[in-house]
Amino acid sequence: MPDYLDDLRLAHVLADAADATTMDRFKALDLKVETKPDMTPVSEADKAAEELIRNHLKRARPRDAILGEEYGVEGTGPRRWVIDPIDGTKNYVRGVPVWATLISLMEAAEGGYQPVVGVVSAPALGRRWWAAKGHGAFSGRSLTSASRLHVSQVGKLSDASFAYSSLTGWEDQGRLGGFLDLTREVWRTRAYGDFWPYMMVAEGSIDLCAEPELSLWDMAANAIVVTEAGGTFTGLDGRPGPHSGNAAASNGLLHDEFLGYLNERY
Repeated sequence: MPDYLDDLRLAHVLADAADATTMDRFKALDLKVETKPDMTPVSEADKAAEELIRNHLKRARPRDAILGEEYGVEGTGPRRWVIDPIDGTKNYVRGVPVWATLISLMEAAEGGYQPVVGVVSAPALGRRWWAAKGHGAFSGRSLTSASRLHVSQVGKLSDASFAYSSLTGWEDQGRLGGFLDLTREVWRTRAYGDFWPYMMVAEGSIDLCAEPELSLWDMAANAIVVTEAGGTFTGLDGRPGPHSGNAAASNGLLHDEFLGYLNERY
């Protein structure tokens, strides 16, 4: 099996470059923000960070394809880098420090491309998380200064901490009833949103998180970090990996029961 460590080192280099770009414009009074056709915001920093990562990859991995939120797919082949230059743009443009650059390498496999490397870099929080297939998940300042991540061992929903993003998406999908039943069953709920709860699942500081509507670039890096930390990452349909258009992540012990609630209807 490939060890992916060279790819992981490259992903850290890409994240370092993106961090410098995004932090340079974070809280800038003249930051330019546009509205995309899907009515979500995009800042000049989103575009600059993705362009920077793409240019690095074209030099370092010219045979690999690239999929990014802002500029789509470029290239073909069995290896594809998936980029979200700023996950949490709405936070970024308002000066909230909860945002991150998500970088993942996916490889062709049964059932579609699967993530084999992931880096989640949140420079405004001073945090970074990463994983490579078969090598575990870590958090720290660098590859040589890191702590290994492990999911929690909480085995009952009544003892579990559950994180989510917002209520409207669950209502739009007709899942709000089951979602609210779940919030009444668990020990604690918090709406952290975006990448952060997946990293907290990997760290073992919370036990469950889910979002009802996502794109591949929102999930690929998160998925490999959670699974390499010993957790479970699926769609709400139970399909493993980041391909269902939504996500549920857990410590694994609670996953089936967790999905049961989220798939309840009104």
